[in-house]
Amino acid sequence: MILMAVAIMAVLASCQKPVPKASFTDKVDTLSYTMGLAQSQGLKDYMVNRLGVDTTYMADFVQGILAGATGKSNPKQMARQQGMQIGQQVKEQIIPGVSREAFGDDSTKVLSLKNFLSGFIAGTTEKGMLMPQTEAQAMAQSLMDEFHKESLMAEFGDNKKAGEAFMDSIAKTPDVVKTASGLCYKVITEGKGKVAAKTDRVKVNYRGTLIDGTEFDSSYKRNEPSTFRANQVIPGWTEALTMMPVGSHWMLYIPQDLAYGERNQGSIKPFSTLIFDVEVLDIVE
Repeated sequence: MILMAVAIMAVLASCQKPVPKASFTDKVDTLSYTMGLAQSQGLKDYMVNRLGVDTTYMADFVQGILAGATGKSNPKQMARQQGMQIGQQVKEQIIPGVSREAFGDDSTKVLSLKNFLSGFIAGTTEKGMLMPQTEAQAMAQSLMDEFHKESLMAEFGDNKKAGEAFMDSIAKTPDVVKTASGLCYKVITEGKGKVAAKTDRVKVNYRGTLIDGTEFDSSYKRNEPSTFRANQVIPGWTEALTMMPVGSHWMLYIPQDLAYGERNQGSIKPFSTLIFDVEVLDIVE
């Protein structure tokens, strides 16, 4: 057994390519060496941190470089290497990334690697597919949306309930008008100027808060009015701006579906009902 092990080691050693030693006979040799050395800058860090190569096997990594650069092209070996790279991306990037997108921060839910690979390989080889790829794409997107909404509701559903209760209450407040869309507003000052069309640029001052009073934006604090096209803001704003004559000062109570809905806007969490104190100063020609 010992002799056999020694023989195997000898065979393996004979397969190792020696690392070339530099020799300089002219400027081309010098350029070749210095360019090679310069191009290696940062490669080790990339190899370790991005490719996940264990530096214990640096010699094997070097042999891989030599084989790839000096050996004959081996289609079978190349196909396997490329497959391994894609497989590592599936395991380390695609599965975790799609799982986070679908299930949010719920670490108990993750895509099935077995089923993913079954579909992935069937599609790649075009053999054994249980459905057409176009049908799979549509179904996957539909399920992603469904899981994403479930995840958002689990985390931010209370925002939705609180907002609905608030809007029901504010709609019953004296002097508050509720439109067919669900937008509520209260006129503080009725202007006498022109009413903006959806494509008009409107100059306004405003202050925005959550229903608990938390302020998230204010042109007053910036000491500078804002100007934007009436149809390039959230739907609740567009509806209000196309009803407010220049010179108007209204309070707007905007339900989440006319605001940012399920989108997370930092200080404005998904399903948040918003309150705006808005003054229309001018329509900018």
